[in-house]
Amino acid sequence: MPSPHLKREIGLLQATSINMIDMVGIGPFVTMPLVIGLIGSNLFLWAWVFGALTAFIDGMIWSELGAAYPLAGGSYNFLREAYGHKGGRLMSFLFVWQTCLLAPLVVASGAIGFAQYFTYLVPMSPIGQKAVSAGVVILVVALLYRNIRTIGKMSVFLWAGVIVTILWIIGSGFTHKQVDYSPLPSGGQPMFSFAFFLLIGNASVKTIYSYLGYYNVCHLGGEIKDPGRNIPRSIFISIFCIALLYLCMNWSIVQVVPWQQAMHSESIVSAFMEKIYGHKTALLATLLVLWIAFASLFAVVLGYSRVPYAAAVDGNFFPVFSRLHPEKSFPYISLLFIGALGLLFSLRMKLGEAISAILAMRILVQFVSQAIGVIVLRGRRGTKDLPFRMWLYPLPVIVSVAIWLFVLYSTGKYAVYGLVLAGIGAIVFYATKGIWSKFTPEPGNNN
Repeated sequence: MPSPHLKREIGLLQATSINMIDMVGIGPFVTMPLVIGLIGSNLFLWAWVFGALTAFIDGMIWSELGAAYPLAGGSYNFLREAYGHKGGRLMSFLFVWQTCLLAPLVVASGAIGFAQYFTYLVPMSPIGQKAVSAGVVILVVALLYRNIRTIGKMSVFLWAGVIVTILWIIGSGFTHKQVDYSPLPSGGQPMFSFAFFLLIGNASVKTIYSYLGYYNVCHLGGEIKDPGRNIPRSIFISIFCIALLYLCMNWSIVQVVPWQQAMHSESIVSAFMEKIYGHKTALLATLLVLWIAFASLFAVVLGYSRVPYAAAVDGNFFPVFSRLHPEKSFPYISLLFIGALGLLFSLRMKLGEAISAILAMRILVQFVSQAIGVIVLRGRRGTKDLPFRMWLYPLPVIVSVAIWLFVLYSTGKYAVYGLVLAGIGAIVFYATKGIWSKFTPEPGNNN
């Protein structure tokens, strides 16, 4: 019987749905009060604009690389191709190394946020919240334990619920306006000043976190139909739609709940809906926010489960992760690994810590290194055969690197943690040099 292999069964609608439900998780609902508090004025909306700009510019890099190298693992393959045999193996190993901590952190942050919002429905002790966060991770893994065609259909269904919920929130705010709000400076407020940009940088750590996920389709590159066209399209459609939804949602909420009050709310959407419609409708809105949080976890675990798999197939990680389910053809060992660590992290981490750590850990090894990798690949291979070429090259690369370094600086102590983690990963790589090649699976052996 032939060995199972990944199948290209995800179309544009499904790819876009996966990206969007990854982007719109619990993030915008739990970070909105944090962003307002960090800015401390009505100008907080500009932090969301900055996040959208960062996503769009970086999205051009992901689109070019994803269309050119549509394989499972996304960044793992981009880094390997860009930095050659020696440097590429180090960079791709570092990506897998950080992903083993990063992916569970992302899963944990979503699960913790889910449990935080769940307390609006059922008041719980900290232990109860941990039980909820662990339970939702287990449920996500159970639903993902099936073939990619079924996963694609489930993603579209979850995506529909996400869009309906956000449109309801936006429509409610604009049709029940109670507060005059403007994102423009007033009363002599300084906007274009060094201090303001520092505030934006600090707050953007939270907003960029809420936009992350526009590249999820790249991790599933080996399962995308017509990847040269569908990967870039799904990325840009996702970023444009989510940016528009985020800006409108923030604006609509502070037209009902003044930003001075919103910054102190842990369940801002629930408070918003309760003020408009009453407690019963607020309970329904909370359930829909939980739907969104669950959908995001679904997409996150799906995408990251392909990274250890890709590394193992390449002989750069333990071979057990290269195994595909014999009947459903998905990397089930990698899926269970990401889910198990995410569950453990959800029991230990705090939400604010997880968000900052997530960004700091991935900026240098993933975002900055990929951006530079585009320049290296263009210099080595040219642009003739690229399915997608970014606009205004090399400006997006330069701007992207500058923005990511600015955001890294804004993460404070977590930037140091990220550097230390990368340094430890390099030591592990060189200390075990030669070992991974012995683990390279035989061609076609996925069992």
